[in-house]
Amino acid sequence: MMKLFGNKSQQRAATRPTLPSLEDSLYPLTWSYFSELNNRNFKFNSSVDLLSAIICTEPAPSQQDFYQLLYADEVYQQWINFTVFGRYIQRSFAAFYSQSEDSFNTDMPDILRHELMRHSQYLPMEQGLFFGGKLPLQVRKDKLFTTTLNPWTALINAKHFTKASSNTPFIVNTVKVKGKEVLAFAVRHNKRTSERLRSEVMVLDFKELRLVHEREIIPANPNFLDIQISQAILRDYELR
Repeated sequence: MMKLFGNKSQQRAATRPTLPSLEDSLYPLTWSYFSELNNRNFKFNSSVDLLSAIICTEPAPSQQDFYQLLYADEVYQQWINFTVFGRYIQRSFAAFYSQSEDSFNTDMPDILRHELMRHSQYLPMEQGLFFGGKLPLQVRKDKLFTTTLNPWTALINAKHFTKASSNTPFIVNTVKVKGKEVLAFAVRHNKRTSERLRSEVMVLDFKELRLVHEREIIPANPNFLDIQISQAILRDYELR
């Protein structure tokens, strides 16, 4: 296939904006819980705190609740509305979402990635992202993978990975941006369909993805996400 990329240093030399920090805008996140017996406000100091609360089946917003909180955030609106060509680009690569993550990373046409790179921005430092399932080895080679801002989306993806193979552990990854040249494209999903809950961010170029910590979390409910999970492996990555 024809290569459309020039020298990476020349690409980085071009002026690109840095997205405003969604981590700072959205967190601490306050969520109101209403029931017949009790009305309470719960506070989550970071995206990782929220993920841990969900895994431990503590009171936390649902996937739909989190989407609504995220969509109402002004900074997130800046992320998804950065370019007027966003919807056109989304339609161009939407078909790839029906493929597995490995297939998506391997077979994505150069011309499509080039178009995405033209509309990418730098992620802010300390921004938190999620990825469900075991990280494919191809990610570090291709410098390309799809993350999410919604912890529920990562958990559901991890569930699919686990169900696909009996030998696959339940793995959820947190990704923290630690470098200033991580290029990404925030997907503007169709808000009229269930895909809006994905809240995906495509990471299109980076220098290094490093595993810095791994721990086990025992879900309070062994039937978490409607599958038997004795333990969840939480891996923390740094992205530069």
